[in-house]
Amino acid sequence: MAEAMPKVWVTNGRQKKLILGHPWVYGNEIDRVEGEAADGGLAEVVDFRGRTVGMGVYNSRSLLRVRLLTDRSETVTDELIAERVRAACRYREIVLSRPGTDCCRLIYGEADRLPGVICDRYGGVVVLQILSLGMERFTQVIADTLTECEKPSCLLLKNDDPIREKEGMACFSRVLSGTMPDEVIVHENGIALAMDPAGGQKTGGFLDQKDNHLFVRQFCRGGRVLDCFSYAGGFALNAAAAGAAEVTAVDISEAAVALIRRNAQLNGLAVGAVCANCFDYLREQVRLKERYDVIVLDPPAFTKAKANMASACRGYKEIALSAMRLLPAGGVLATHSCSYHMPEETFVNTVISAAQDLHRHVRIITLRRQDIDHPVLAGYPESHYLKSLWLQMME
Repeated sequence: MAEAMPKVWVTNGRQKKLILGHPWVYGNEIDRVEGEAADGGLAEVVDFRGRTVGMGVYNSRSLLRVRLLTDRSETVTDELIAERVRAACRYREIVLSRPGTDCCRLIYGEADRLPGVICDRYGGVVVLQILSLGMERFTQVIADTLTECEKPSCLLLKNDDPIREKEGMACFSRVLSGTMPDEVIVHENGIALAMDPAGGQKTGGFLDQKDNHLFVRQFCRGGRVLDCFSYAGGFALNAAAAGAAEVTAVDISEAAVALIRRNAQLNGLAVGAVCANCFDYLREQVRLKERYDVIVLDPPAFTKAKANMASACRGYKEIALSAMRLLPAGGVLATHSCSYHMPEETFVNTVISAAQDLHRHVRIITLRRQDIDHPVLAGYPESHYLKSLWLQMME
């Protein structure tokens, strides 16, 4: 079989990143393909001298022409995939050992060496997404192994992300085992959260901010807190749980605002939920000369491509400027970027430039990342996407 496998020859120089651990071969990095490479099939990647770099899944329709599964001529089998799933689940036992937390990311794609595979746990419900054509063939193996490791009450295959269409796959969702409850309630650091795995964004929620949600508590007691781009209210709920005097959560989505109100009710917490464009809301608060002790900005990605970097920087700076105008000396700003294409240094400098424009001094409290169930794979910088910058206004 090894002799019949198609070979993808990488252009000289492009093999270096692959040897260092990067799992993607772009179409413009390929010199030639030998043999019949089938979309969704396996292919051997070789350097310009013909030396094996690794084995991966091939798709001519994708910009990511090959997604590597191995870094040598190791046979790709169902058991290899199953063991990768088991290893991913074992690693997440660290996260699920946290008091009051029963939700986490179980599989984080390439960072778990399962390219294009995403899996999240929401209490007893496990949600699986296959976003790569080459990994579609392993769906049953992955599902069976997840059942073996996690024993979910419901396993949902949520293959409804539009990125599948770009890979040449259909979009659909179906329950693979068990029964989907009418409402899924999970717990994060002791906070009860209603999630919607069947109809919500992504797999039903966002699990990468769990540790940052907890981190905000220490700044909130007795203070006035504003949580912008709140979605399910993660930061707002933790602020209220910490004893904030007043908490307001803002999101442009009516469904998100309803979710915030439901989550506040579940926990018996006082959180004001406002449906508004956060840019407009911040500007209006500035006009009204309001003051807050803590402001959290957690917007969706302002850029999904390097070409839009300048526009993204303007967006991050605009909301930072408004937030800083609302914070007195001693006030805390927690601002985030969830775009890989926004480099950490650029993001920090953009936010700091807002303070400089206002002639205000700021103290960098810390610079944080996504939670540890979204690990960063060495050699694959795309796996580090979330930047969490915490500042204190000094004057």
